[in-house]
Amino acid sequence: MSKPRQGAPRLAQRAKEIQPFHVMEILARARDLEAQGRDIVHMEIGEPDFPTPEPIRRAGIAALEKGELFYTPALGLPELRRGIADFYRQRYGVVVSPARIIITTGASGALMLACAALVEIGEEVILADPGYPANRQFVRVMGGVPRAVPVDASSAYQLAPDHLERAWGERTAAALVASPSNPTGTLVSAERLAAMAQIARARGGTLIVDEIYHGLVYEGDARTVLALADDVLVINSFSKYFNMTGWRLGWMVVPESYIASIDRLSQNLYLAAPTTAQYAGLAAFLPETLAILDERVREFKARRDYLLPELRRLGFDIPVTPQGAFYIYAGCSKHTDDSFAFARDLLDHAGVAIAPGDDFGANEPHKYVRFAYTNSMERLKEGVHRIARFLRQ
Repeated sequence: MSKPRQGAPRLAQRAKEIQPFHVMEILARARDLEAQGRDIVHMEIGEPDFPTPEPIRRAGIAALEKGELFYTPALGLPELRRGIADFYRQRYGVVVSPARIIITTGASGALMLACAALVEIGEEVILADPGYPANRQFVRVMGGVPRAVPVDASSAYQLAPDHLERAWGERTAAALVASPSNPTGTLVSAERLAAMAQIARARGGTLIVDEIYHGLVYEGDARTVLALADDVLVINSFSKYFNMTGWRLGWMVVPESYIASIDRLSQNLYLAAPTTAQYAGLAAFLPETLAILDERVREFKARRDYLLPELRRLGFDIPVTPQGAFYIYAGCSKHTDDSFAFARDLLDHAGVAIAPGDDFGANEPHKYVRFAYTNSMERLKEGVHRIARFLRQ
């Protein structure tokens, strides 16, 4: 690597290779327009518009008032780990030892730990393209090599066993799948999950399954992979279904043989997840909280059921119905050959913010945009009206 010129900052190569979220440029522009008095319909950011449910907020406030502000064990509050284990038993009928549950600083902390534990420098992790952009960046930061596999409608924009059979090589350490996925909202069937876990096992690697949108599923069988295999790593989060994005709380389920190593990594990388957030998270599984969340899931489904046919009517190509999460990944080739320019123009001229395909990989990103239905039905209808008017012009 060449030396930096005098006066230039010295940056490691990994820092130079990490790419920004293009959607953040869209968001920044949207905020500027709002500051100028423009009304913007936000359909770009994958954050639930609902506030954290009141029982969770009350639990966080109670912890603060009690002075529960000290470090927890690196693996998390024992009572929260037990609460998550109970949740798996009640929701999925799966028995998971609390000892296998690691509390993390969001799903991002879990993915960082997974890559640190599994991936040697130069080893590969197989991922779907399109996919959530930060996943490949975690692999890079830990010295690994993201092996992006193009996927399309024929596999519901998901990795399938035949993808792993073809892509797995001598330097492959793991494969990462997300079900439901960002940006497509599609699921991986239980049969495919079991087959991919078997492929990884047979090749001496590991299957990592991102389940952070579990709970936000409207059709199909969203079984946890833990019902199918024990030698997998499962990532989950309190951010999406539980509406706790800013609390930065997630979890990971690991095989027993990984617990001691993950404990050491957690101690050194971030010590422990935020204490107040962990105490708040104890209330996430209360019946009153789950009743609130289930009502919100019904609202998300209603939004999807409205937006999906409207976008198709406007000429966006959506060959696979998203079964979960709160995204629609739409082909925009009938309207543009540059999705980023299209997103900028839609924002500037129509006041609608969406995410360009550029963020989600190298698999023809110029042909796709992502719509997030993380806004009220009234605002979604206004957004559709503006998009229709923009396309007519």
